[in-house]
Amino acid sequence: MPPDHPDDAPSADRRTFMALLATLGLSFTGGKAMASAPRAHITPNAFRLQPHDWVPNNPRLPVLHYKGVIDPNVTDPAAAFEDLLTQNGWTPRWRWGVYTFHHFHSTAHEVLGIARGSATLTIGGPGGKEVNVEAGDLLVLPAGTGHKNEKSDEDFLVVGAYPPDQDFDLQREALPADAVARMDRLPFPESDPVSGPDGPLTALWRYS
Repeated sequence: MPPDHPDDAPSADRRTFMALLATLGLSFTGGKAMASAPRAHITPNAFRLQPHDWVPNNPRLPVLHYKGVIDPNVTDPAAAFEDLLTQNGWTPRWRWGVYTFHHFHSTAHEVLGIARGSATLTIGGPGGKEVNVEAGDLLVLPAGTGHKNEKSDEDFLVVGAYPPDQDFDLQREALPADAVARMDRLPFPESDPVSGPDGPLTALWRYS
């Protein structure tokens, strides 16, 4: 049974303690460990996007939208996302929001973990699909997927993560054919960011 408080675990720092709780399906809030969402059983809403306007999107790899990945009432939901993503082979890189203009990344797949607040995002470029996200949700955007923040709460906070060894660029116009070809060959982790190696991403993301 995990200790009642991080200070009761002298051999581990806070991040290690939080990671331990994550492996047990627990999160830490208000001085008590409490059960988090049953991550292994979350089925994402998956949808593919065809090229649209100047945005290439990714016709082969679907966008994945998971609901209720973490309990947004934990003391530090951003840290909870970072611990979960690290555990499952995705590298957290920043805490911020989502740009209020259409853009995409051609050199990295992207995870957006919604730590606080809510927002309406347009996914797929101008005239694309509107997706409402709220604290606890997680989006996986394959490289090339357009996205834009249409509106959000003042406290909207996102954790951004990427596969190891991938650096993201920022694209706001059409790519040349050779860049699209490189993007289409971009590797991705053999691990779902929410559920690990046996999660939905490993079944839904296939290049073959």
